[in-house]
Order: sequence, then C-alpha cells, then structure tokens
Amino acid sequence: METTRQNKIARLIQKDLSNIFQAQTRQTRNLLVSVSVVRISPDLSVAKAYLSIFPSERSQEVLQNINEHASEIRYELGKLERHQLRIIPELKFFLDDSLDYMDHIDELLNQ
Repeated sequence: METTRQNKIARLIQKDLSNIFQAQTRQTRNLLVSVSVVRISPDLSVAKAYLSIFPSERSQEVLQNINEHASEIRYELGKLERHQLRIIPELKFFLDDSLDYMDHIDELLNQ
C-alpha cells in the first residue's frame, strides 16, 4: 500500500518526466513516448517509470536508449524538482505493453 506522500511524489515525477520526454521527442518525427505510471519505493529512493512507446515496433530500441541515458534524465528531473524534493530518486524505466496486450485480446475476440 502506497502512502499519500508516495502518491504525490509519483504524480509529480510522472508529470515532469512526461514534459522531459515530450521535449526530447518533439525533435524526432513519428515517435511518441508517454509515461503511463510511476511507482516509488517506500524510502523514496527508487522510482520505476512505465513507458508507452508508439510505434511499438521501435519500443525495445527506444527503451534501451532511455535506460542508457537514465542519469541525464535524472539530472533534468532534478533541475525541475529541486525545490520540491531533497533527494531525486534513481530512475528505472520499464515498457508498459498493456496497449499491445489489449490489441491482442481484441484480435482474438474478433476471430
């Protein structure tokens, strides 16, 4: 069970990560990265961000690139949240494939 503080910080991180990814993907055409959900550890030291990437064919490549640059993304996040958080949590990114799963279920139901 997450505490109220964890939920507030998770929402703040989700909003700021969305802004960071929106600014970075604005330069590339035909790529959309959205932050589905952020879960933060009870000690507020680790944040797990689940990303939806469109088109899904490039999702593994984009996720690998994001994980390679996680420290730079954390630095950008720190600049945005320096007045709200004392310690910026370590970021871990995962692929949120729930939309692909829903498409697969729809295909199976339509058969």
